[in-house]
Amino acid sequence: MKAARAVLLALLSACAATAQTTANGASPGAVTSFARADTSRLRRTLDSLANAHAGVVGYSVRNIDTGEGLQLRGDETFPTASLIKVSLLVTLFDMVDKGEIALDDPIRVLKVDKVPGSGMLQFLHDDIEITVGDAAWLMSTISDNTATNLLIDKVAIRRSWQKMEALGLPHTKLHSKSFLRMTSVAMDSSVKYGLGVTTANEMARLFELLAQGKAVSATADSTMLHILERNTYSAMLPRFAPGVRIAHKDGETDQVRTNCGLFRLQSRVAVCVLTKENQDRRWIVDNSAQVMIARMGEAIAGAWPSK
Repeated sequence: MKAARAVLLALLSACAATAQTTANGASPGAVTSFARADTSRLRRTLDSLANAHAGVVGYSVRNIDTGEGLQLRGDETFPTASLIKVSLLVTLFDMVDKGEIALDDPIRVLKVDKVPGSGMLQFLHDDIEITVGDAAWLMSTISDNTATNLLIDKVAIRRSWQKMEALGLPHTKLHSKSFLRMTSVAMDSSVKYGLGVTTANEMARLFELLAQGKAVSATADSTMLHILERNTYSAMLPRFAPGVRIAHKDGETDQVRTNCGLFRLQSRVAVCVLTKENQDRRWIVDNSAQVMIARMGEAIAGAWPSK
């Protein structure tokens, strides 16, 4: 009996180990070894790009699987522009996970709800009905400002503050609805930073938490990354990294360009690049800040082996 019990316990232990390994994304029984980068060379490249730019640049790069990391002005606050919508997305899915809201809940889009800038809801007929999930997709993939505002009505700005603070991201703050500064809950900060504020380290950490299934839950985080991989704007981090899967969100104003995300190479790399006070304010694909961020994405994608 003792021998049989020992065999049973050994089998259960092996099954548990297999389940854990599979959950981590590796084949059962496999030992994953992640290559390391020449981080000194990568830092020289990134710093050279940042120093040559006519504006202020902050970045944070974290290899989740090897522990490697580098940063420049990582803890300095920057305007986010639409990048802050990631914090709203995470807060929304936290509420979904808690059963407080459902992705198939209906939302009616009234004429008064429509705001300009990016997005397509502003051009559709009044009184159209979408769902919470539709709005999340529109906000995350084409940065739809009307969809964002409709979700803020459901989530509440300070609820997103509470969620970010709970994740250890106290400087990551959504201020107001898009194109409606009168709705700001922190007017002084809103005037200084615009739609939102964050740091490169905090936003890179948020994508790291998403990759680890620790932002909300494994299922919710996987779903959010799936959505963010479908971001249609690819002029920055993904531009010179063809074939690399990148779940990311961008943000743009006249003096600001931001892009942060998760690179799925052989290892997972969370990246955030923020800029402010940019001298080049042209709304063209070769805006100097966008090209600089694109070259950073190229360097990061090349620093570690692809899959």
